[in-house]
Amino acid sequence: MSIAVKVPAVGESINEVTIAQWLKSDGDYVEMDEVICELESDKATFELNAEASGVLKIKAKEGETLEVGALICQIDENGDAADSEGEEKPEAKKSGQDDKTQPEDNGKQDGGASKTGEVIEMSVPAVGESITEVTISSWLKKDGDFVDLDEVIAEIESDKATFELTAEASGFLSILAEEGKTLEIGSPVCKIEVAEESSKKDSGGVSEKDQSASGSKSDNSTYATGHASPAAAKILKEKGISPDEVKGSGVDGRITKEDAMSAQKSDKKASDSKPAKTETNTSEGSAPEQSASDRSQRREKMSNLRKTIARRLVSVKNETAMLTTFNEVNMQPVMELRKKYKDTFKDKYEVGLGFMSFFTKAVCMALHEFPAVNAMIDQDEIVFNDYCDVSIAVSTDRGLVVPVIRNAEKLGFHQIEKEIVRLATKAKNNRLSIDEMSGGTFTITNGGIFGSMLSTPIINAPQSAILGMHNIVERPVVENGEVVVRPIMYLALSYDHRIIDGKESVSFLVRVKSLLEDPARLLLGV
Repeated sequence: MSIAVKVPAVGESINEVTIAQWLKSDGDYVEMDEVICELESDKATFELNAEASGVLKIKAKEGETLEVGALICQIDENGDAADSEGEEKPEAKKSGQDDKTQPEDNGKQDGGASKTGEVIEMSVPAVGESITEVTISSWLKKDGDFVDLDEVIAEIESDKATFELTAEASGFLSILAEEGKTLEIGSPVCKIEVAEESSKKDSGGVSEKDQSASGSKSDNSTYATGHASPAAAKILKEKGISPDEVKGSGVDGRITKEDAMSAQKSDKKASDSKPAKTETNTSEGSAPEQSASDRSQRREKMSNLRKTIARRLVSVKNETAMLTTFNEVNMQPVMELRKKYKDTFKDKYEVGLGFMSFFTKAVCMALHEFPAVNAMIDQDEIVFNDYCDVSIAVSTDRGLVVPVIRNAEKLGFHQIEKEIVRLATKAKNNRLSIDEMSGGTFTITNGGIFGSMLSTPIINAPQSAILGMHNIVERPVVENGEVVVRPIMYLALSYDHRIIDGKESVSFLVRVKSLLEDPARLLLGV
């Protein structure tokens, strides 16, 4: 049966669209709901999803303009080998017959090695309570490769963290979801045709050959060789460096984040040629070529994390009565105390004494005195917390994450500093777990490390308030009738006015200010 796919209605005032790009070729086998094409109107770009699984027959070419409702392609649900132009891939993807056809293909590759006949279908595992979908970040094994039980075969990415997918059995891998595809929890991701260890040896597969040929890792070329991790790939893309130019130091030659950070662009020829062009252009008084190269653009898909950040920030702005109150704090007392004891503190606790521990302690004391600031709304109820789980905003290569310091009100200065160092290190290495980023009751963000003088931070939902720190600048202030110079930091408290009144928010911030300007109060609890 062939299904006609027509240009869908994409907006009230849009009558026609242009085929911007086909993401699948004519004759390809496509899965239901898979994005096959990008449509472009005069207002936006849209994705066209396959309405069924089958073989694609393209009826409109790229660049062609069609009216809404016009035929754009057909999908043959009973597509056979003739329709797929002899490609093996479509047949391999047909559900229901995979288990029978795949073993035969693998059998040829394995030289007739015996297999158990059992096929295990692996699904996307549950990786956190609030995570409903993940994206296949990268496959570390190829389709048809032999994999061992518990061997890492893929990396999957959620909106909060990256996880490793391990093989649930030893056998031959059959990939069902391609890299970049987003799947719901529980969706099939691959199949493993279970095989005995001996079959791996008999198969003469890549791994067996490499291992038996020599024990040296340099000869063991696998799919991971030269393959960049998601973080490394992002860094290389930003640097404009191809993974082929980088030698990986990870397992089987995998390119790690450290490799990417230390990689230097080797395109000396291009860099040498550019100045020459510039000189000739300036001498001739024509700069069009130079300006054209400087005005290049690039597009890239938003990561799940970036999309989640965007969605949540907009949601908070739209669904809360967010308001921000400001104050300033004289940091001189804290700075003098820190300067006096920082060496002794580090010698004893093996961690530096920063400003964050002072702010965390001050916030915890103030939260106990103003419980509404530490509360949150849950449907028709207000949930008050008698503990302080303080979220700390950390900027990483992937985006902003907010790991949580649990029971911060019970921790000493050195314990808070150590916890901040531990969580920040894991955040930058993309190793934070879901639990370490969940359940905060109040957030502190420090834009001052980037030079921010003043800002209005956005609440970290479902929390009700967030404290924004800023840079420390010497400013003239009046003390006892005299103008003096003091190191001043502006503080901003954004809060949900639905449950926090103006009196509470302002009093909370004044309390934090008083504790920081007289740090002895932090010790005495007054």
